[in-house]
Amino acid sequence: MADVIRVILSVIIPPVGVFFQVGLGLHFWLNILLTILGYIPGLIHAIWIIAKK
Repeated sequence: MADVIRVILSVIIPPVGVFFQVGLGLHFWLNILLTILGYIPGLIHAIWIIAKK
């Protein structure tokens, strides 16, 4: 159930879902960069991080 909430948050703001999954690590900052460069790359990365763990 927690993963579903993270995915929903990731659809709204991708770095938030990544933050709740991994904290302030490398993946969080990478996701912020990808989201700034384009919403879709940030979203794909966030879903991948949540699904991987």
